[in-house]
Amino acid sequence: MIGAERIPDDTPLYKLTVGEFKNLCSSLLPKSKEAEDDEIVYGLEGIAKIFGVSKNQAYRMKKSGKLDGAIKQEGQVILTYKKKALELFGNRK
Repeated sequence: MIGAERIPDDTPLYKLTVGEFKNLCSSLLPKSKEAEDDEIVYGLEGIAKIFGVSKNQAYRMKKSGKLDGAIKQEGQVILTYKKKALELFGNRK
């Protein structure tokens, strides 16, 4: 695949391959550092998946408050930042 910097400016778009076009588009979009580093999981199922526990145990972990820095909740929607949750779990006393 040719990098975006190697495609001449006078090349018509219809002459690009799909791969070249995808590469060109992705090179033009800014990438968020947080979005690259941290996966978001949803609900108690997501917390259970991170730690390999049951949903009941995930609920108890959430309720304990030890993972509050990694969990955002609005109503019934629960978002958990995986990287932060693992850091907090590793630093618990």
